[in-house]
Amino acid sequence: MKTFLLVLVLAVLTSFRAAAQVSVEITMDQEQFLPSEAVPVAVKITNRSGQQLHLGAAADWLTFSVESTDGFIVIKNAEVPVTGEFDLESSQIGIKRVDLQPYFQIGRHGRYKVIATLRIKDWSASVNSAPKTFDVVNGAKLWSQDFGVPGVTNSPPEVRKFTLEEANYLRLQLRLYVRVSDQSESQVFKVTTLGQMVSFSDPDAKVDRTSQLHVLWQAGAQVFNYALINANGEVVRQEVYNNAGSRPRLVVNEQGEVSVAGGTRRVKPEELPVVPVVPWVKAPGELPAKNTKNMLP
Repeated sequence: MKTFLLVLVLAVLTSFRAAAQVSVEITMDQEQFLPSEAVPVAVKITNRSGQQLHLGAAADWLTFSVESTDGFIVIKNAEVPVTGEFDLESSQIGIKRVDLQPYFQIGRHGRYKVIATLRIKDWSASVNSAPKTFDVVNGAKLWSQDFGVPGVTNSPPEVRKFTLEEANYLRLQLRLYVRVSDQSESQVFKVTTLGQMVSFSDPDAKVDRTSQLHVLWQAGAQVFNYALINANGEVVRQEVYNNAGSRPRLVVNEQGEVSVAGGTRRVKPEELPVVPVVPWVKAPGELPAKNTKNMLP
């Protein structure tokens, strides 16, 4: 019994010393998510030990635990893979980014907290981060439509569903989301935020002949955003239109192609022509005067 207590005390002291020399911090760009939306986190590791740390060699060098503050158990689907070995010198900061959503069942409405644990093999010690909380909220459905996924012919197509939802982010900003699920909505393939929208906006959505979703919505007083989403829920193109001359709107031609009519599209920086750099040449009046003192006649 005494031996066990001694080992336990030594382990606690080792972890305490490690935490004083190496810190682990979780940061998130946002703290509110829709069910099935990606939950990206960044783990910042700061080395103040005075020696180099070699990290990432073991599969469990950085692990995560997620708990619900409401009391229900959060099921872990698998360990979050954090790959790539690297050396962290003293006074340096290393950052690893992961998405928690595929590895934990966090689709239920409520508040959650996540903790990252860093294991330092050479020290036989581990360091925990402070808990970081985030919320999963339900959005309000605005529009939905079934569509067939393009694929092999001569067989029934896979049927999926596009759904547009809105959610009030931290009660300060209304955001528009797109969700791709199976027809029954029991399996969600992807949830993606499209951006900010005004409260009086009525998004226009149309599915083209290639089963891609076109969405046009008002994001400001005279600003409209456009997004093109494929069958997997990935945003493949985004544009911004000004309400200049006429209001932007989606139109469908006889071939089932969708385009934006009206308004004025903003030119993206990468679309601007490259201006060649012209070497600077002094004007004749700026040229230095000739030195005629030592010139031969």
